[in-house]
Amino acid sequence: MSISKQITEELGVKLGQVNAAIQLIDEGNTIPFIARYRKEVTGSLDDEQLRKLFERLNYLRNLEDKKTQVINSIEDQGKLTEELKMQILKAMTLVVVEDLYRPYRPKRRTRATIAIERGLEPLSKTIIQQEINQDIYEYAEAFISEEDEINTSEEAVAGAMDIIAEEISDNAEYRIYIRNISMREGVISSTAKDNEVESVYEMYYNFQEKTTTIAGHRVLAINRAENEKILSVKLVAPDEKVLMYLESKVIVNNNKYTNDILKATIEDSYKRLIAPAIEREIRNDLTEKAEDGAINVFGKNLEQLLMQQPIAGHVVLGWDPAFRTGCKLAVVDATGKVLDTTVIFPTEPQKKVEESKRVVKQLINKHKVSLIAVGNGTASRESELIIADLLKEIDLQVKYIIVNEAGASVYSASKLATEEFPEFDVGQRSSASIARRLQDPLAELVKIDPQSIGVGQYQHDMNQKKLNEALVGVVEGCVNKVGIDLNTASVSLLEHISGINKTVAKNIVNYREENGRFTNRRQLLKVPKLGPKAYQQSAGFMRIMNGDNLLDMTGVHPESYKATKNLMQELNLELNDLLKETNANNLLARLKLEKDVKKKLAEELEIGEITLNDIISELEKPGRDPREEMPKPILRSDVLDIKDLKEGMILKGTVRNVIDFGAFVDIGVHQDGLVHISQLTNKKFVKHPLDIVSVGDIIEVKVMSVDVTKNRIQLTMIL
Repeated sequence: MSISKQITEELGVKLGQVNAAIQLIDEGNTIPFIARYRKEVTGSLDDEQLRKLFERLNYLRNLEDKKTQVINSIEDQGKLTEELKMQILKAMTLVVVEDLYRPYRPKRRTRATIAIERGLEPLSKTIIQQEINQDIYEYAEAFISEEDEINTSEEAVAGAMDIIAEEISDNAEYRIYIRNISMREGVISSTAKDNEVESVYEMYYNFQEKTTTIAGHRVLAINRAENEKILSVKLVAPDEKVLMYLESKVIVNNNKYTNDILKATIEDSYKRLIAPAIEREIRNDLTEKAEDGAINVFGKNLEQLLMQQPIAGHVVLGWDPAFRTGCKLAVVDATGKVLDTTVIFPTEPQKKVEESKRVVKQLINKHKVSLIAVGNGTASRESELIIADLLKEIDLQVKYIIVNEAGASVYSASKLATEEFPEFDVGQRSSASIARRLQDPLAELVKIDPQSIGVGQYQHDMNQKKLNEALVGVVEGCVNKVGIDLNTASVSLLEHISGINKTVAKNIVNYREENGRFTNRRQLLKVPKLGPKAYQQSAGFMRIMNGDNLLDMTGVHPESYKATKNLMQELNLELNDLLKETNANNLLARLKLEKDVKKKLAEELEIGEITLNDIISELEKPGRDPREEMPKPILRSDVLDIKDLKEGMILKGTVRNVIDFGAFVDIGVHQDGLVHISQLTNKKFVKHPLDIVSVGDIIEVKVMSVDVTKNRIQLTMIL
């Protein structure tokens, strides 16, 4: 089966779509560009499908390369048969290719190779042929050799058994069977190394679950506990079935002189050589699948976090809470410019509450602060209580919100933060970042390594390269979905735009600083190292407000400008009319065309219907921000305590994190409550919590139980 056909079957799409996407990728087009501006060619494959396609394309191409290398290597040894070649060519995974190559791979010195060097291969062949009619130990006396250091017939037979054991281990057919049955019937078993030790892994102290049903988060938890030396973990395989299978394959004659020796050899081969390798492979496979699932969840959570609705038009006081070193404050204006910074000490050990309140009130009055963004880290609870108390003492309409500060400390100590705020210390940078996260989560969070943003599970235990690639793809997708203001975007934002790397992003900012604001997209071609290809890939995602051309503030690509202008002429409309509120309803109604009319119009404009629909969608709301459709954050003016919670209370909360077994929800008591997967809904079976909720969702929950001593809150969405 060709690579294209295999990907077609896996993605459940048409062959033409896959071939078109592969060609576009090979031509150097980016995933965001293909997803947004080549829908006509790919049949509207979205960015998630395209990323999966790209990932599988790389894997399958690597698989084909590996097959070629293996075939060439075996052929060079003069051992390639037509049957073996066909087996390799038909292999669907790298594991199977490795199985087939195993007997021909250059080997390090093993017990078997040493036995062969000592001249025991003929003896091993005699045993495996099972046709000898004398005691094998008597027969083996002929192989005693002082030169080869074989002193007894028992040593000779032992060496021959090592050769046979390795041959059995190297047989691809056997390994495939053993791997499949072990995966199908195997059980992951874990036991505590010390049952007296209390830990979060107690449920795994005497745990067993089939490999076919064990959940990914359990696999990752067990792996972590094993690495921390808390658990002993093993794969319990169907050993008896495996041994019976191997005996049926190897012992073909009922020979009394070789049967017992072969049975012992088979058991040695399986337990010493095959079983440990198969266990590693199966556990690696389970881990890889668990990681893929966790990465997928992390990616979806990150996307929701990045796509949170910005809170625009507010002067924000960022509050980075702490105890000993004090709470760092930064006031930023509506554009994110830092107006003021200071440090207060309202918490332990100084506890200068009244003095701190005076400072905060002065900042609120001086800068007309309307929102306070409080980081959710150490001393957050104590800070929140002080803020809630303070807001009761002033007449101004000021609200506060708890902001996820994950990664703020990483950013504040980074080279980027030093360049952005050279005169500030890490605390001031952190509080400024917390304030800006509220104003524009996407613009601020792209400055932070995605792994440092706490919306995943077990992210430090998985393949960091794979995780990083996936999360960078999510960030790239979000930035391009939203688009950026070419005249205000930072290097951090620009470098995630399709076709733009860090060097070109810096060049764009330098060009802007030297020549003033961009007034049209074509000026991008004057930026050093930004050539026609990069312009094609990036231009549609760049927005210019109040520029020379209204279309520059939309997602309409410059290659479609001519068609767009012709469309407006067909409808007797002016582009600038779309900005006039009084005409909006009438104009939009005229753009809502019937399907037949659209088809004809698309043909006249020499564009596809999908492109026409996208153009119309952009013209409906020029310069729109897709994040406006996301839930608005909950702003608070008072605070609840976990002790105030009672069973049956119904509250509004914000989903902070979604994991395999449920969702954590901020209900305003500092400690997030857990909605277990079983409590998300009673209307349908929930395969994964992400099917019901996403990070940033505003939901209603009911308190099921509260454990004040353990700081645990159980919630339900079944009201």
